[in-house]
Amino acid sequence: MNLIRVIPAKGCVMSGIKTNTRELAEISVTVALSVVLNYIKIYQLPWGGSITLGSMVPIMLLAYRRGIKVGIMAGIVFGLVQMALEGYIYYPLQIILDYPLAFACLGLAGLFKKQPLVGVVVALTGRFLSHFVSGVVFFAEYAPPEMGPYVYSAVYNGSYILGEMVISGIIIYLIIKRMPQLLNA
Repeated sequence: MNLIRVIPAKGCVMSGIKTNTRELAEISVTVALSVVLNYIKIYQLPWGGSITLGSMVPIMLLAYRRGIKVGIMAGIVFGLVQMALEGYIYYPLQIILDYPLAFACLGLAGLFKKQPLVGVVVALTGRFLSHFVSGVVFFAEYAPPEMGPYVYSAVYNGSYILGEMVISGIIIYLIIKRMPQLLNA
């Protein structure tokens, strides 16, 4: 089965999504920058999750610039790289929820090019929901009896997603205020 077919001078078709060479280059650079920023951790939780210095900002900026499809594709690639570099893998479905699906949600920011801060909130809320479901379904055994799996998953995942949301919102606000042309493809 041919998943990737290169078309000379016109780009590439990946699973039915057409992209051009410039978009593929931007996805590559964006994912690489996100990976580097992910290593600048402000706070690391014991069982996965951390607050970084804006590691999701490049993916969201790409989503504003190129749209939701390219943003989701970049988010999936970033999630897979995250899984390969420092993933916590316990169950097959958990892998999908915590990595490609959670990070694909960053592409949702592309729906809010005119309201980038709303895009940050929507994208990171989507990521939170994916991690929340994973926490309830796969990590309920770690929940203290007085909290239960729903509250525990919400508190645990919310503790770092909220920090990421604030940092990402501030950085995106400052970048767009200083360089609004970044949003134009």
